[in-house]
Amino acid sequence: MPLLYTIGKLTVAPALRLAFRPHVEGLEHIPATGGAIFAGNHLSVADELLLGTVVPRHLAFWAKSEYFKGTGVKGVFSKFVLTGLGAIPVERAGGRAALSAFDAAIPVLKAGDLVAVYPEGTRSPDGRLYRGRTGAARLAVAAGVPIIPVGVTGTDKAQPIGARVPRPGRAEIGIRFGKPLDFTGRSDDRTSLREMTDELMAEIQKLTGQEYVPRYAPPRAHPPIAGEPGAV
Repeated sequence: MPLLYTIGKLTVAPALRLAFRPHVEGLEHIPATGGAIFAGNHLSVADELLLGTVVPRHLAFWAKSEYFKGTGVKGVFSKFVLTGLGAIPVERAGGRAALSAFDAAIPVLKAGDLVAVYPEGTRSPDGRLYRGRTGAARLAVAAGVPIIPVGVTGTDKAQPIGARVPRPGRAEIGIRFGKPLDFTGRSDDRTSLREMTDELMAEIQKLTGQEYVPRYAPPRAHPPIAGEPGAV
């Protein structure tokens, strides 16, 4: 586990758990060792923060590549923090540039680390669960690791879209982990990836109880990035 991430787990994480008191279920489904993908619904920016707080192992998230390239004191500090946390840089441009983030995640997973993705490709605009994009399944097949479904509830009230920081006490936060989905040996053709993704989204829905919408979530102002996959 990166040093800065370790420091955060010992300091920031306990404070966040005390402030938000998330109700956590299914920690037994998190493997003690080995790579795995956490794939969950996406209601709020707070999802990543709270997920990293309750997962006992290091969890790698994606971050905009611009944060690794800044200049001046702020840029240097941003790069230091993200590198120290083990974040994976991703280009916003989409296409081949965005795919490079998946290329970077594969060795991370094969080395036994954990990576978080959001198959909807963006935050839900209305609290419903939207059709998943196939990037998470493609990454699982390429890296040969299982996908752990994650269902998060309440974060859209703790930090609604547009809010700068999450605020405790606004809602009960729930984080549920499902049984790992093993797609080892499955084909990576379009039909198979679609089937695996639909299986994954069905498991996420069981964990959240959200209404399912069989279409992609409306895009935000920028292209989805790999930290919000299925984006590819």
